[in-house]
This record gives sequence, C-alpha cells and structure tokens, in this order.
Amino acid sequence: MKHAGNEALDALEDLLKNVRKYSQLTEKKRGTFYRKSGAFLHFHEDPAGSFADLRVGDGWERLRVSTKAERKVMLARLDQTVNSPALKRRR
Repeated sequence: MKHAGNEALDALEDLLKNVRKYSQLTEKKRGTFYRKSGAFLHFHEDPAGSFADLRVGDGWERLRVSTKAERKVMLARLDQTVNSPALKRRR
C-alpha cells in the first residue's frame, strides 16, 4: 500500500480540512501530520480504497476513509486519540 499521492489527497481534501483544525498537529507535507516531532497521521491509497494510519499509543491504527461515513469514524477516532488523557500527559 503506497502513500497517498496528490490525486488521492485531492479526493480527501474535505477530510484534510477537518484534520487541520487540530492545533496540536502540524502538517509537515500535504496529508502527513505530526504531533510535536513524531509522525501522527498519514494517508495511503490502494485499489481497495483510501486509508488513514493514525498513531494510537505505540502503534498505528489503519482506518478506511473512502466514504463520508468512514471519514466521520476516522475523525471521531482522531478526536478521541488527540484528546486522550495519556496523550495530554505527554505534552
């Protein structure tokens, strides 16, 4: 599964706009977000659809983001992860 290219990111622009609202995240390059100095969220494209890799704890959680419903689930998971007590203690 390859990292999302410009066309795939164009299709996800509505999702990217919502992710950019999180002040805790920095977009190092389009579609690649960091929290402090660590990679936190990025996107992949695959014949099976578009996917987001979200840093959860010490690992990555892969979420499908091809549909509006899937994007809503990803944003809820992002919100939960960014606002988790464990993450806040690391600041």
